[in-house]
Amino acid sequence: MAATHTVAHPSLLRKPPIDHALSAHSLSAHRHLSLKPQHGVMTLTGYGIRVNVDRGHLTLEDGIAADRRQSRLPRVNHGLKRLVVIGSDGFVSLAALRWLADQDASFVMLERDGSVLATTGPVRSSDVKLRRAQALALENGSAVRISRDLIDRKLAGQARVAGDGLGDESTAQAIARFRSDLASAQSIDAVRIIESQAARAYWSAWRTLPVMFPKSDLRRVPEHWLNFGSRISPLTGSPRLAANPANAILNYLYAVLEAETRLAAATLGLDPGIGVLHVDTHYRDSLACDLMEPIRPDVDAFVLNWLKRDPLPRNYFFEQRDGNCRLMTPFASALAQTAPQWAHLVAPVAEWFAREIINPKTARRFNPAARFTQQYKREAKGGKPHSVANSSFKPKRLCRGCGRTVADRNSHCRSCVKGILSDQMTETAKTGRVAAQSPKARRKRAATQKINARARNAWKPSDQPAWLTAEFYVSKVQPALDLLSIAAIAKLLNVSYSYADDIRKGRIPHARHWKSLAELTGMSKEEI
Repeated sequence: MAATHTVAHPSLLRKPPIDHALSAHSLSAHRHLSLKPQHGVMTLTGYGIRVNVDRGHLTLEDGIAADRRQSRLPRVNHGLKRLVVIGSDGFVSLAALRWLADQDASFVMLERDGSVLATTGPVRSSDVKLRRAQALALENGSAVRISRDLIDRKLAGQARVAGDGLGDESTAQAIARFRSDLASAQSIDAVRIIESQAARAYWSAWRTLPVMFPKSDLRRVPEHWLNFGSRISPLTGSPRLAANPANAILNYLYAVLEAETRLAAATLGLDPGIGVLHVDTHYRDSLACDLMEPIRPDVDAFVLNWLKRDPLPRNYFFEQRDGNCRLMTPFASALAQTAPQWAHLVAPVAEWFAREIINPKTARRFNPAARFTQQYKREAKGGKPHSVANSSFKPKRLCRGCGRTVADRNSHCRSCVKGILSDQMTETAKTGRVAAQSPKARRKRAATQKINARARNAWKPSDQPAWLTAEFYVSKVQPALDLLSIAAIAKLLNVSYSYADDIRKGRIPHARHWKSLAELTGMSKEEI
């Protein structure tokens, strides 16, 4: 299958620089990069994907044309928990699926638009009692009760995201009112109506959320990409086929969450297709959609924190001819590494559902297995409840000016900070002392001086830790400041870039700033 102009070519698979001293054989070998699991997840992309077993090892290969990646995993110490395939060009052998099942590793196949094509997990026997209870849930009334609880958890999470994340307290209160109406809902349709009304209020609070891109990319960014916009795509009248990056990221992460939810349901012996809230259709598993509802706000919070903190490089996305925004393959591969985080979050929800669908009148002493949280074993031993682990995956911090990777606490790289300082100096040279002595500038300067004077007067030497002396600052803290960006120092101390630059170059600030600078550099009493 030939690559078209709408298909993303991964930057991580670009051809390496050619060394003319290398032979043709050594050059071909040099183009085969190594594949390793990241946070327990390995993602295969491109064309001609191959997954099979060779002499007890799982062999994997992906890539585009001559640029290939390969891996060979033994049965012990391989570190693989999820194998994610993006696309449908290639093959996976039956022996490879058996190898994954033997190692308790899951297989997930995603379409390039993020929809789930297939999932397989560790082999478990089907639990007939649970599946029979699923089928009877709509008739015995437990479906309404379970649906109310699922949506109650979801609305509680949405209210938290709206209030704490978006800073929209009025929307949070509106969602809380809808949540209070759930107690009186006596049918599945009533629960769906309340959920849809709350969703309308919730996503309206997202509409104006700005989406940052590096300044160097703004010329290539469509205008409707610069904010979150509507959750409903103009292409489909539904969230499917997103028209901007923010919604495309959400759709993809929801697909990863759906895959993990399917695996969780199947592992417990449930039927992922027999749900209680969502309407049964041929193109989705209703139970998986039900169980992922309480976790959706966690995905939203993950994306919201990312959008508020970092810019999104333009080369993370591409736009199809119809306006559909898609994720570039390397970016989609990175997002797939969040799968363990969503698996940990959905596990207790799946176990809770398995317990709730059992009708006490017909099932006397039957407790479904708690395969994920080991709840019964922990309770018998008097242990604490299972804690939800977070994924070690963290998005890279990118410069807001050029999009390069920067340290976690920085918002700009050094070259961009130098450019900002240069622009400030140029502007000062152009305006001269006239602007500096204008009434507005004098008022601003006077206000700043008053704030600094109050801070100096309020500070007491006794507030300073005994170990943080002038000698310690000069010998320990000052040399470490050279590793920090000017922007990070300016933001921490609420000072200008020029003053922050002077501090980094050796100027000793007021003693009240020493503790903050020591903490920024990672210094503490233990460093003495």
